[in-house]
This record gives sequence, structure tokens and C-alpha cells, in this order.
Amino acid sequence: MRQVISLIFCFVLFWGYGQDQNLVTVHKALKLMGTRFDITVVAQNEDIGYINIDEATAEIQRIENLISAWNPDSETSEINRNAGIKPVQVSLELFKLIERAKQISELTDGAFDISYASMDQIWKYDGSMQSIPTDAEIEASVANVGYHKIILDEDQQTVFLAKKNMKIAFGAIGKGYAADKAKELLVSKQVVAGIINAAGDLTTWGTKASGEKWLIGIANPLSKDRIFSWLPIVESSVATSGNYEKFVIFNGIRYSHIIDPRTGWPSSGINSVSIFAKSAELCDALATAVYIMGKDAGLSLINQLGGTEVILVDSDNKIHKSSGILLEKEN
Repeated sequence: MRQVISLIFCFVLFWGYGQDQNLVTVHKALKLMGTRFDITVVAQNEDIGYINIDEATAEIQRIENLISAWNPDSETSEINRNAGIKPVQVSLELFKLIERAKQISELTDGAFDISYASMDQIWKYDGSMQSIPTDAEIEASVANVGYHKIILDEDQQTVFLAKKNMKIAFGAIGKGYAADKAKELLVSKQVVAGIINAAGDLTTWGTKASGEKWLIGIANPLSKDRIFSWLPIVESSVATSGNYEKFVIFNGIRYSHIIDPRTGWPSSGINSVSIFAKSAELCDALATAVYIMGKDAGLSLINQLGGTEVILVDSDNKIHKSSGILLEKEN
């Protein structure tokens, strides 16, 4: 177990073998929301499958136009432009997403916070950093962060950022939400099964065309062609946060790209966190939050939440899991 330093998920799709002759599996990889989406559906034929994928793609693009902080015409950008000035009336969909985000912030004591976008980019992971930011720089960076400063008026359906330089962004919840909405659309159109994979934040429904369950392989990144264990995913979602892609090292200390919005410092003590739940949106948000909260607080939280599980790899490469997880290797 101690060799495993992160969780890399791969779906095993058995193309053709053992499939119902009346069903086919159709897959397409696309760049959406600035990242890779893989959309897989089980359909009556290839033409219908690709139509389904196009419909899911359009839904994801709709979500991006709603929540993007980079698109000046989005409702999110309008909220940010009016920070400290006035409340902004928004669609019910965006209002409810922000409301749920605030609830997750409350649940995680601010470890998850969509106002993290207010932080100055003083930590850089492109090779340009020469030294650790000063305490004063870090203090200034988080001065405008705080979910409690996001003021919601349910009657008027408005969002107000209480400080002038506040911003919100959905980088730690948006891909999961888009995956959920794409799945919801396809299910409403009687698509019998599929996977929406948003750069590792993914959700599934139904089964493979063969009738078998979708499987996630937990791979050892030190030997990526070897699977550590298999987990079946049935009508469920999973998201992973990890420090194995972006980090900097100063004085022998490794600083992750996942920043605690409460302190401005990179989180430490964990290599990766994978959350399993019904909703990809919740998985996306909690994966980041648990990574920031740390092993003990994170496991305690997940063990108290119904229908939610976690696999966590600490900085000593030791695996920890919530009470409902049973790894096949342990059988």
C-alpha cells in the first residue's frame, strides 16, 4: 500500500466483447471548459450515440457560459464586476449553485470557498517562483476571501459580494456540476447508460452494454500499467484532488498547488483525495475541501455524511478510507 502515492482512475470499457447485440458503446473526447471531457454513452446505434454526445456537449457549453469567470458576458462576471457596488439579479440556476457552494463552505469550515478567486496569484507553479511569498503578501492575498461575504437575497434572487475586490469562481465545483447536468439531460432522453468524465471528475449511470458494472481501476503511478484495486461504480460519481501534478519545492519542502483559502498557504499532509458520492458536484467540492482539511478532520467529516465515501493517500503514501469503502485487494 505504501507505494501508492496517488489515485489515477481509468475506466475499463469492453468494446464489443459480450455486448448486447442491440447496443453499442460510443465515445468522444472534447475540450470543454478549458479541459478534457470524455463522454461515453450506450446507445441503439452509433448515429444515435453521437447525437446524444452532441446534446451533452451543448449542455456543458451552456453551463460554461453561465459560470465562467473568464467570459465577460456571463452572470458570474457580472457579479464580480459589481463587487462592493450593488447586488446582481441572476438566474435561479446560478443562485442555487452559489447557495449550495456556501452550504459546503459552512460544512467544511471554509476549506471550500468559491471566493478563493479573490486571492492574488502569489504562488506560481510555472517555474518562475524564486522564493516563498512573505507573510505580508499572503495576508494581503486572502484579505478579500470569505464565503460569509457572499450575500444572497432569496426573495430578490440576487448575489452581492460585500467587498470591492472580491471575486467568485467555480474551479472546484463547476466541472462536477456540468457533468451532473449533462448526465441529467441524457437520462431525461432515455439514454440507458454512460459516463461523463470531466478531467477526472466523473459520473456514471446504467451499466456497460454487456450488463456489467462500470469499473474504476486504482493505479499505482509508480507503475501505471498495474492496477492496485478495482471499484465498481453504479449510479455514482467520483472526483480526485492531488498534489502530484503541480507543486514547488523550497528548502526541501514541497508546496502543493492546492491553497487553503483561509490562510493563503498551500495545503500539506495529503497526496491525494478521492470522493465517491451520487453527485459529481459534491464530489468535486469535497475532494478539494478534504485535501485542505487534512486526514483526521476530512475522514471524520466524510464518515458523518450519508452516501459519501473517501479514499485518501497521506504524505507517507499510506492509504486511508472511510467506513463504507472495501478495496478488492482486501477481500
